[in-house]
Amino acid sequence: MLSFQSCIRCFQKYDLNQIIYRCECGGLIEIKHSVFPSPLGGEGLGVRSGVWRFKDYVLPIPDSEIVSHPEGFTRVYERESLSRWAGVDKLLFKHEGENPTGSFKDRGMTVAVTQAKRLGQKLIGCASTGNTSASLASYGAQAGLKTVIFLPEGKVAPSKIAQAIAYGAETRMIEGDFDTAMAKVLEASHDEGLYLVNSINPFRLEGQKTIMWELFEQLDWQVPDWIVVPGGNLGNTSAFGKAILEAYEAGWITKKPRIAVIQAERANPFYQSFLSGFEDFAPMHPDTRASAINIGNPVNFEKAKRVISDLNGRVEQATDAEIKEAKIQIDHSGIGCEPSSAATLAGLQKLVAQKFVRPDEVVACVLTGNVLKDPVMS
Repeated sequence: MLSFQSCIRCFQKYDLNQIIYRCECGGLIEIKHSVFPSPLGGEGLGVRSGVWRFKDYVLPIPDSEIVSHPEGFTRVYERESLSRWAGVDKLLFKHEGENPTGSFKDRGMTVAVTQAKRLGQKLIGCASTGNTSASLASYGAQAGLKTVIFLPEGKVAPSKIAQAIAYGAETRMIEGDFDTAMAKVLEASHDEGLYLVNSINPFRLEGQKTIMWELFEQLDWQVPDWIVVPGGNLGNTSAFGKAILEAYEAGWITKKPRIAVIQAERANPFYQSFLSGFEDFAPMHPDTRASAINIGNPVNFEKAKRVISDLNGRVEQATDAEIKEAKIQIDHSGIGCEPSSAATLAGLQKLVAQKFVRPDEVVACVLTGNVLKDPVMS
């Protein structure tokens, strides 16, 4: 069994084609691959997709089964003005807003929707703060699958809702926040036979981990000292940590970069838990204008906690005012991003001031969404 599903707690193995989101013991599920001989394939669809060229270490299936726009091959930007503002000599921005639907979600969705289709699923769905629903609706339409999205009413940017509607998804508005919507879609997965593609689905994270591998390749496998990422449902944190450890164990990279996760101050349960050494965790009712990370009970907490421990990482928070100021800096540099993406720069500036990040260290911030995703942050 070269690729399989495995519980992160008890290590119980499951077949790759089994639909499972949590182990019988309650642990989250991840995908494991036994062989990592070379980082790149370069055949077939891999030539066009920044995800599927890593196919053997994501989901090893025939190209004919893949649902792809394609996605990936996003650029890395560098601006001297932003380096000065953050306080580091070399600062890079990996812009995942350049994916087909304007966010990093396309990386994971191509894999999750591909898996849904190959397993014969007819109904797919998600809870969303906006980007997940837009991406799922697009890939679901391409695959010919019925798509249902659960959105917290009044808490999703209109531009993101418009995307999902345009792609033909059934939209269910839920009273409450994202976590309420997540509970509803979990119910639907049981009651309606809906195939769930939120980041509790391990195939989503397999796609998202290619962000790191592509970044490392763009840097000639000379990895940064720090990776900085916004923290909402903590899927990227989990995926990036997995990607780093897999690349290191396979010998693709010779050092492991540290990860810094930045949460919004009014949506910061992971940060609060970090302060206690992860001894305590308390969900909260989030209230940040950075809507993509407005999540109070991140489903990937257990995986993300492990990543911070394994990579000697940090968790920081930023106020909405600090995020807004960082967004202005990124936008005025000619790059642009949605508000949640700017949390990376805001948090980095604080980590430099606190001397957790040295000025001479190389830092890569991941920008998760396009500037048009949520253009106004008041």
